[in-house]
Amino acid sequence: MPSAVRSSRGSSALRFGRFAAMGTVAVLILIAGVWASWGTAQHVMLTKGRERGTVEVTRCAEDACEGPFRPLSPGSQPRATVVLGDTVAVAEGRTYTVVLKPGGAEAVRSGPAGVLYAWVPLGGALLLASVVVAGGLLRTRAAWVMALAGAGLLTAAFVAL
Repeated sequence: MPSAVRSSRGSSALRFGRFAAMGTVAVLILIAGVWASWGTAQHVMLTKGRERGTVEVTRCAEDACEGPFRPLSPGSQPRATVVLGDTVAVAEGRTYTVVLKPGGAEAVRSGPAGVLYAWVPLGGALLLASVVVAGGLLRTRAAWVMALAGAGLLTAAFVAL
């Protein structure tokens, strides 16, 4: 005859295991988003000591655009050609404010548009992690906050570019 009393020990262990696993997945997704964003964001946000200027785009290929660099910060040197990677919202003939990455001729967009574009991977990670938080952790309010923050970041970047 089966017992009518259920053991709560097994149920709570499974609940804790699910919470630990899904929490770990959500944290790893967010860390990956920050890691992917920081590679570009550090150059855009921490501009002290970096070369700042403008680039007038003269030629674009599939994955990069290039043009001459005109310095705006003291100590910067003009360059005949710098490369703007990720040609999202970059058009030939237009001029963009940029920050040069140290030790090369690679530039990243600066200003509000550059900052928002640099953090786009975090916006995607917030959206993805919100699904894990809602489904795996059963924390719908936190998931909604994360999803709205991610969607807001992606929308702001789209509008700014």
